[in-house]
Amino acid sequence: QVQLVESGGGLVQAGDSLRLSCAASGRTFSTYSLAWFRQAPGKERESVAAISWSGDRTYYADSVKGRFTISRNYFKNNVYLQMNRLKPEDTAVYYCAADSRNAAARRLRIYSYEYDYWGQGTQVTVSS
Repeated sequence: QVQLVESGGGLVQAGDSLRLSCAASGRTFSTYSLAWFRQAPGKERESVAAISWSGDRTYYADSVKGRFTISRNYFKNNVYLQMNRLKPEDTAVYYCAADSRNAAARRLRIYSYEYDYWGQGTQVTVSS
């Protein structure tokens, strides 16, 4: 059974940093695009960052560009989101996702409908 499990969320103050981790199990995700999404109360889920199966292409939402960094570890089958200079507007539940339907995809997947495996989410709360 495929599982994605996020960890690393918490309550921090504005300006602090957090590192989210997502552990994938059940199969090797080395040829899958991976991504982080977030959903704040009353808002739609939005893409935060994505990384290609090869790790050489990344995408960031404008709101996090320059502050967040996505990376992946092929040996551990993990994906990470390093979040620096956090802002109150970053408060949301953060989800990791994997696209298993397009192995070794040429185009970086950045939309939620392009991902078929999802974690349960981890809460990030940033106080002002």
